[in-house]
This record gives sequence, C-alpha cells and structure tokens, in this order.
Amino acid sequence: MELNDANLQTLTEFLRKTLDPDPTIRRPAEKFLESVEGNQNYPLLLLTLLEKSQDTVIRVCAAVTFKNYIKRNWRIVEDEPNKISDQDRTAIKANIVNLMLSSPEQIQKQLSDAISIIGREDFPQKWPDLLTEMVTRFRSGDFHIINGVLRTAHSLFKRYRHEFKSNELWSEIKLVLDTFALPLTELFKATIELCQTHATDINALKVLFSSLTLISKLFYSLNFQDLPEFFEDNMETWMTNFHGLLTLDNKLLQTDDEEEAGLLELLKSQICDNAALYAQKYDEEFQPYLPRFVTAIWNLLVSTGQEVKYDLLVSNAIQFLASVCERPHYKHLFEDQNTLTSICEKVIVPNMEFRSADEEAFEDNSEEYIRRDLEGSDIDTRRRAACDLVRGLCKYFEGPVTAIFSGYVNSMLAEYAKNPGENWKHKDAAIYLVTSLASKAQTQKHGITQANELVNLTEFFVNHILPDLKSANINEFPVLKADAIKYVMIFRSQLPKEQLLQAVPLLISHLQAESTVEHTYAAHALERLFTMRGPNNTTLITAAEMAPFTELLLNNLFKALALPGSAENEYIMKAIMRSFSLLQEAIVPYIPTLIGQLTHKLLLVSKNPSKPHFNHYLFESLCLSVRITCKANPTTVSSFEEALFPVFTEILQNDVQEFLPYVFQVMSLLLEIHSNSIPASYMALFPHLLQPVLWERTGNIPPLVRLLQAYLEKGGASIAGSAADKIPGLLGVFQKLIASKANDHQGFYLLNSIIEHMPPESITQYRKQIFILLFQRLQSSKTTKFIKSFLVFINLYCVKYGAIALQEIFDSIQPKMFGMVLEKIVIPEVQKVSGPVEKKICAVGITKVLTECPAMMDTEYTKLWTPLLQALIGFFELPEDDSIPDDEHFIDIEDTPGYQTAFSQLAFAGKKEHDPIGDIVGNPKILLAQSLHKLSTACPGRVPSMLSTSLNAEALQFLQGYLQAATVQLV
Repeated sequence: MELNDANLQTLTEFLRKTLDPDPTIRRPAEKFLESVEGNQNYPLLLLTLLEKSQDTVIRVCAAVTFKNYIKRNWRIVEDEPNKISDQDRTAIKANIVNLMLSSPEQIQKQLSDAISIIGREDFPQKWPDLLTEMVTRFRSGDFHIINGVLRTAHSLFKRYRHEFKSNELWSEIKLVLDTFALPLTELFKATIELCQTHATDINALKVLFSSLTLISKLFYSLNFQDLPEFFEDNMETWMTNFHGLLTLDNKLLQTDDEEEAGLLELLKSQICDNAALYAQKYDEEFQPYLPRFVTAIWNLLVSTGQEVKYDLLVSNAIQFLASVCERPHYKHLFEDQNTLTSICEKVIVPNMEFRSADEEAFEDNSEEYIRRDLEGSDIDTRRRAACDLVRGLCKYFEGPVTAIFSGYVNSMLAEYAKNPGENWKHKDAAIYLVTSLASKAQTQKHGITQANELVNLTEFFVNHILPDLKSANINEFPVLKADAIKYVMIFRSQLPKEQLLQAVPLLISHLQAESTVEHTYAAHALERLFTMRGPNNTTLITAAEMAPFTELLLNNLFKALALPGSAENEYIMKAIMRSFSLLQEAIVPYIPTLIGQLTHKLLLVSKNPSKPHFNHYLFESLCLSVRITCKANPTTVSSFEEALFPVFTEILQNDVQEFLPYVFQVMSLLLEIHSNSIPASYMALFPHLLQPVLWERTGNIPPLVRLLQAYLEKGGASIAGSAADKIPGLLGVFQKLIASKANDHQGFYLLNSIIEHMPPESITQYRKQIFILLFQRLQSSKTTKFIKSFLVFINLYCVKYGAIALQEIFDSIQPKMFGMVLEKIVIPEVQKVSGPVEKKICAVGITKVLTECPAMMDTEYTKLWTPLLQALIGFFELPEDDSIPDDEHFIDIEDTPGYQTAFSQLAFAGKKEHDPIGDIVGNPKILLAQSLHKLSTACPGRVPSMLSTSLNAEALQFLQGYLQAATVQLV
C-alpha cells in the first residue's frame, strides 16, 4: 500500500464504516481492514490519518485502530507470520513519541498505550533511545508534553510491580533508574514549586496535580522491586514533599461531585500507597519518617467524609495503617488500650457501615456489587480495608480487639432487635464485624480455613443467621438475606455438617428471590457446598442426601435463569453444572426437559457471546448431561444429537469463533460414544473440518484434532471408502501442524490415528512423503518435544506394519538411513519418552526391531543390535530423562498475543487415554524375553554370543531377570 492520497481516502471511508451501528456495513469494513493489515505502510497510513485528518472522529478511530493493530501484531511469535515489516517497525519507533506528545489528549492516551506495548517487546535492546528521547521533553516546560511523557512512562514501568525477579529485569530497572530517577526527582521538586507559585490559578493547578499523581505512581513502580540507592539517598526530598502534599488542603481543588474522586484525593491515595510500600518493605530505612506519616494519615481518616469520592483515599489510608500494625517494629504505636478503642470507634466501625451508595449498588448495579463482594475485587472499598485492619490488629492484639468489638456487635444487634424495619443496617454491620473478626485465613476452595477461637461461629449461626434464612418472606430485607447466605458460604468449613444440610433446602428456596444479589449468592453457596470433600474424599454432601430436594433444586436453578438480570448469570450456570456432577444418574429422568432448556439458552447466547464464564459452564453442563445419560444408556446419544445438531450447525455456519472449540469438544464426546460406525450427519460435516481457515486459529487446534481422531477411530474404513479424496486434505492438516513448534505434537496425534485406524492400502501412496516431511522438520528444528513424538510415531508404525516395513521405508528414502535413525535418534534419545502408553509403544516397537528385522542380524546394522538392546533395558530400568536443552523454551499457546479465543478445555468432555496396543501386551519386559527366545531358536548361538561380548553386566543381569520371569531361556 503506497502512502498516497487515494489510499488515505479509502482508509478513511472504511474507518468511518467500522463505526456504523448497522452490522451489514460494519462487519465487511472490519473484515477489509483485517485483510490489509499485513500490507507494508498500513500502520504508517493510520499514523498519517491520526495526525492530519480534518475529522476528529476519524483521528480518534485511526488511533484506536492503530493501538489494537500494534497489540495484535507487534510481538514476533515463532511459527506465526510477522505482519509488520522491518521498515514499518523502524518508522513507527522513529515517529511515535513525537506524534504522541503533539496530539490532543484523547489520541495521546491511545498512542501512549501503543508505545508501552512496543516497549514491552523492544525496550531496552531494540529501542535504546526511547528513554533519553522522553527525558529530554521534561525540559520543555509544557505540561501537556510532560504529562504525555509521564503517562507513557507509567504504562511502561508499571509492570515492574508484578514481574518476577530476574537478572534481565534488574538490569532493565537499573538502566531506567540511571536515566530517569534524577530528572524525575528534579521534575517533582519543580512541579511542587510551581504549585506554590500558581496556588490561586485553578487551571494551572489541575494540570500540575495530575503531573504529581503520575510522578507518585512512577515512584511506586520504580521502588517496588527493591529500594534503589538513588531513592534511598534522596528519601528526605521525596518523603518531606509527600508528607507536605498529604497535609495540604487547597480549597480550589475540592470538588462538589460526591461520586468522582478529585485530583487531590487521587494524589493523596497514591501517596498512602507509597508510604505503605515503604512501611512494609523498607521499614528500617523508613523508620525516621513513619511517625509523622501515621499522624498525617490518622488525621486524614478522622476528618474525611463518607462520600463515595473519598473511597479510594480512605481505603488506601486504612491499608497503610493495616500494613504498619502488622510489623513487629511498630507494635508499640498501637499497644495502648485507648489507641485501640479510638481506632475501632473512629476508623473501623464507621467504615463498615452499609451506606446508601452501597444500597444503590446492591439494587441497581448488582453485577458490580457481586464482583466486589464475592470475587474480592473490592480492594479499594472501605469495608474491605477496615476488614484488613481488623485482621492486622488481631495479629498482636486479638484479645483486646475482640473484646472491644464484641461490645459493638451486641449493641448493634440490640438496636436491630428494637426495630428491625428501621435498624436493619445495624445487623448488617454486626455480621460484617463478626466475619472480619473471625476470619484468620481464607482460600477460594475451602472458604475460611482458620478462625478466631474467641468467636463462637456456630452459636452466632443458630441465633442470628438461621432465623433470616428461615424467614417465610424471602424478599424481605434482601441485604440481610444475602449476608446470611454469604456467612454460610464463607464459614462452610467451620460449621458442622448437620447445619449445612439444614441450610441446603433454605438456600434452594432463596434461588427464587427477586433480588439479583440474593439469588446469585444462593446459587454460589450451593455450588461451593457441593464441592466440599468428606472424610474419604467423596463429596461431603451426597446425592442420596440431596434426593428429597433434587427436583426443587433443578427447577429453581433453571427458573432463576429467567429472573430479570440473570439470563446469563454465571453463578447460576456453575451451580447447574455442579448439581449435575453431584447428582449423577439422579438427573436422568429430568434430562429430556432440561436439555431443551440448555440448547435454547445456547442458541440465544450464540447470537452474541458476551459472558465467557457463563458460556463455559453451559457447555460443561451439556457435556455432563450427555455423559451421565449415555453412561446409563448409550443408545440415547442420538436424541442428544437431534437436540444439539441444529444449534451446532447454526454456530458453525455463522462462524461464532468463541464457541467453535466447545462445539468440537462436545461433538467428539458424542462421536466417541457411538459403537463402531460414523452416522451420516457426521460424514456430511467431515470435509468442512479440513478447511484451512479453521486451522488458522490456535484455539481450534486441540479440539479439532481430537474430533478428527474420533472420526478415524470410529470410521477409518468408511473414510477410506467414501471420502478417499479427503485423505490429501487430512494429510495437509498434519503437514501444517508438524511445521509449528507449538502444535507439532497435535500433528503427531493425528498422524498416529491415521496409521492406527486407516486401512494400510488407503495411505500406501502417501507414506514416503510423510517420512520426508518429518525428516525436513528434524533438519530445520529438532526440539525435545518433536523427538519424543517422532519416536512414538516410528515405533507405532513398526507395531502396526512390522519392523521390516519400517526399515524398508527409511532405506528407500536414502540408503543406510535406518541405521542413522537408530544410532542418532532412537538409541540416544529414547530415555526421554514419557507417559505410560507412549513408553509401551516404544518398548514394543524396539523389541520388534531387535527380533523381527533380519537386517539387524546380518548387515552393517548388526553393530547397532546390542546398543539398541542396551538402550531398551535402560528405558525399562533407568529414570526418565526429563532434561531440556537451554535454548528450548516453548511458547505457550496462552502467550500468543492479541485476542484469540484460546482453547478452553471442558473438564467434563475429558477423553480416556487410548492404548493402541491394548491387552495384547501386558508387560513389555516379558514380551522382550519371549521375542528374544523366539529369535534365538531361529538362529541358535547368535543371541547369547552377541550378549556376552558387548552388553554391560548390569543390563545383562536385568535381562536374566526378564527371562526368568517369562520362564524362557536363550539358545
């Protein structure tokens, strides 16, 4: 694509169409842009548009498209095409910083993100001058430019907060500090001076305070891994100014908005974070500054209101206190009873209250409420921070803190009892306090695993939780009902089983509650209870104990999906999956009705898949219904196919990318249940499965290979008969997979199934070509994974077609090739093969080469006979060699960049391990002994003499053992 006006015009028109709400206009435009993004100059055309277009909408659209293009294509992945040419890469890096700094803020943010994506891959090795280019802009004095640099630096460096320690990371951080730390400190001081100069100019202050917030974030990232020497030497400058900013109160910067945090709050929140980081990690160096920070943050907490805009600030400030009170050095600051009482009264209790903002979220934004409350993304809520502070204080002061709070809990419950209708929020706070006091250690799997001995959880459950669960009106006081359900859920490992069983029918009735939070919590609690393990590793609650409630449970779960706001509720769907799994054959009578509801739901969500977890559990539930029903009666598989195929066909025709890997897995499961033939409906689909476009997407590869394996296993002969013209297509798939380091093992899975199940004559003409392809790959890149798969394949070939056929095909490619393969690959590498089935195939294959291949006895290959036997005995007796050479680090499928639906394995569509040799060979060692005996009777004297001259003594001893076990001897 040339950089000319015509192309800019075309691109503008297509970008405009991608904003069209009508999918018939939008989709083709998106497809067109996707089709040209591999062309040279495409990214430069986008950059030209975002710089020069007269239309603001097009400029922003070009910026977003450019950022997404970089996100998808910048990383170079082995085996994948590199869509960005080197010239384009160089041009982008040469211009993007300037462009970003001179663009309006909306575009600046997109380009800043793009720089950080490129930086993650190229900085510092391939983009050494990025930092110096950015630092020189600090001198410009123009804060629009400075903030652009700071924003970009923040997105580049924030990964230091969660990267694992490594030499590479340390040397990168050192390079950044050498170039960046001093200019950042100078900028920090200069910006603070400017704040004083412009103390009365609101517009200047807004810009300066957003700079200070970014500088504080950078401080956090650069100090996270370790305390850099530079910052230790300049701690006085940073901490004195941070402290000054914490205590600053500029009336001009206060906002009227109650929801949105203002610049002052954002800056102070970040400073609390920075102080907490130093208090936790560098407590010795930070000690001189700590008391004044504790005082400043304490005053901040006592004087800050309950409005939502202060939430982040208050929670970060409380988190600071929580991190300080856990450290033994600072224990003395909290020892005084009055201090503890004052913290409880002024900080913890007020921040545990259920505010009207929480009530609004509970009613109108239930999804967000659930995410915060259940999934722990409530890091920045006041309640969570107060809860963490309680846990922190309990570390050294459990007795006094529990005593102080018990008084509060009793008085709150007494208030509630006086007038429940008015005072229900008191009970809510009491339950929250008890929960935070009682929980010492928690895991996702078991809920609370360690509890405070001073709190009687069972008594509290009976007196205060059970009455709410039992109340006749499930829609009254929904917040308290949700609290009660959550109490059962988090203390499930602490409460006795009879109380959990008592709760189950009550939870089932709460699935009908109108409140989304309440019925979601009920579903989640049931799902968690059903996963609990009992004494002998069975589920704690059994299907028999659930028998009286089975029908009601299934009914209420499916009815809950029809409640407003819960059409795609992932907690309900997960509970359906878990109920099926627990109840097993008890669900069979209900399946005819339920499968209809599940397929109807699948049809609806496939129109616009937006909830990945919901969809995953939906497919898991489908798999379970198929498994459980067909286990009891395999002939029912056809009724499932009747129900599912129409929806699957629609999904395949509309190319619903997110669902294809799932559909292929469910189809594999169905096909594997069939006895030994392929129904016509599957045969009709077979040619479509070989279309190259399906194999372009990494997420499709594992399930598609499994599906093709099922086709081959159930109908290799019918494919050879009625679809022989498709065999080249099948081998084409193998060829594509074998060329990729990430997917070559999948190529071998397919090839092994072809060898095992296709009639030999149907693939005779292709055999040589298959081996040639494998040798080409061996020469171009020989990895451990490839070698292991290659060894399994040649031994399977030997088992299937015989040792002579294996030797002949190698030698037909090139004379003496068979000997080279034995010497260079089989003998030195066989110890690396892993997996019981794979090991068995290799052992049987090598045994056949040793005892059924005349060329091994009377040609130049004979010298390899004893080393091969030695390798086989070593394979039986020595530990597996799992070493991997240094230069091989496999890219994981999950690491491939961009949005590609990665493969999601369905747990309940699992496939049994298939053993192609089966029971014919029970113990390969016995087979070796018997085969050697047979060989020695055919040529008496040869075998013992070969053994005595060159097999080492230890191996010979093992071999004697095999011969004795098989009760045979060599002649």
